[in-house]
Order: sequence, then C-alpha cells, then structure tokens
Amino acid sequence: MSDFKSIPGGICAPKGFSAAGVHCGIRHNHSKLDLALIKADVRCAGAGCYTTNKVYGAPITVDREHLKDGYAQAIVVNSGNANTCAPNGVQLAKDTCDIVAKELGIRADDVLPSSTGVIGQRLPVDKVLQGIREIIPAKLAKENGSEAAYAIMTTDTVRKECAYELQLSTGTVKIGAMAKGSGMIHPNMATMLVYVTTDAKADPADLQKMLSAAVDKSFNMCTVDGDTSTNDSIFLLANGASGVEIKTEEDKKAMADLVLAMQTLSLIHI
Repeated sequence: MSDFKSIPGGICAPKGFSAAGVHCGIRHNHSKLDLALIKADVRCAGAGCYTTNKVYGAPITVDREHLKDGYAQAIVVNSGNANTCAPNGVQLAKDTCDIVAKELGIRADDVLPSSTGVIGQRLPVDKVLQGIREIIPAKLAKENGSEAAYAIMTTDTVRKECAYELQLSTGTVKIGAMAKGSGMIHPNMATMLVYVTTDAKADPADLQKMLSAAVDKSFNMCTVDGDTSTNDSIFLLANGASGVEIKTEEDKKAMADLVLAMQTLSLIHI
C-alpha cells in the first residue's frame, strides 16, 4: 500500500474546497439537515461513476451531460427526495444547477446535482433555492464539511467522512471524502452517494480510470439486501491547488489505491 496517513478535515481537507449543509425544508424533521453544497475555488478535473440500474434518477442524466468535458466546480446534494420517476425531474435537476451557478458566479454545467430519498415525488426547487441562499455566502466554509456530510444522510446511523495525506513522487497531496449508504446496497453500487476531493493536479481521463478501477474493486463487489438503487453516484474532483501532479504510473496507482481504501472504509460503517 502507498504512503498515506489519516488527517482531519473530511471533504474540505484538501486546499481550495469549502462546503456546508442546511435544513431547507425538503425533509419534514427540522432537526435533519437536507441540503449540502461542495464548492471548489477553481474548475476541477472531474470523474464520476453511476448506478447500472435500468431506471435511474434525473440527477444522473444531468451529471453525465455536465461531466462530458471532464470538468466541474461544485456539487449540490439534497436528501429526502430522490428526484426519480417524478414530473420534470431532469429540468428540476438543471434548475437546481442554475440556482447554484447563479449564486456562486460559475457555469451551470460545472455543477453536479445529486439526490437521495423518496422516489416519485416532485423535487421542491423553491426550497432548494431557499437553502442555497442560506448557504451562500454565510455558511460556505472550509470548516463546515461535517455539516455537508450530515446533510446527505438518510437511513445512515453515522456520519461518514475521512481525509488522508498522500505522498506522491513530486510532493504531498490531500484527499477528502464524505459518503452515505445503508440499505439498497447490491452490485453494482447501491444507494450510495460518495464525494471525493483532492488538491492534486490530474488529467480528467486519468482521473476517470483511477476512479473506475477503485469502484470495480469496492462498491461493485458488495451487497447488503439485494436491491440496486436508482441514484448511486460517486464523484472525484481534483483542483490542482497543491501544485503536485499525478503523472507517473506509480502516482496513478497510489491515488487509485487510496481512493479504494477510502471507499472500503465507507462500507465498513454501513
């Protein structure tokens, strides 16, 4: 295994990332956070893997479209509503991206939407707008990554987040992650939403290969209850803020090994 060590900070441990979570009203329980935002200071190389279920959520349609160029800058996640098999789901996912992009001053196609929760209900975009305006700019901060990790939980019993420092051939990079997933876990992937950030510099194509290889050895090899979900997604964003590039084959393997280890850790806490 590669040379890495655990560090604090979760999803915001790498340089140049901030996050937050709030209750915007999608979930009826006001004590439950239900909207999370992760934002990078600059456009990132991006990669994603998704459910193989024949029926999949509207956010995945938008994510695939937005990641075609291999770049993204923000991720918005709601819990309590899956935006799946519901009226105008794709347009509502795009509307959510438009809201985030306008408030952050970035491109709408650089926003990746995710949803988890009840299937078949219309996503209340008005509540998402309210929540995003609460997050930006007041709550969006490097110190609020744990709030974002709380906001994506549904049936999870614990918050799932971790961060590591990894030594590459030309320097040290940091990698952070947060995840949710408890039931409906069956190959391939499951009701799992996973978000990974790093301040390493990477080519989008290389990033996708590393992520896909890690997913094949982790999430695509586990089952809990035999149900495959509709909204499974994992994203990896690399902003290059450390100035350290994932360039050699050894570096690529080291990064893939660590992403695999982090994914495996999230499974342990199901």
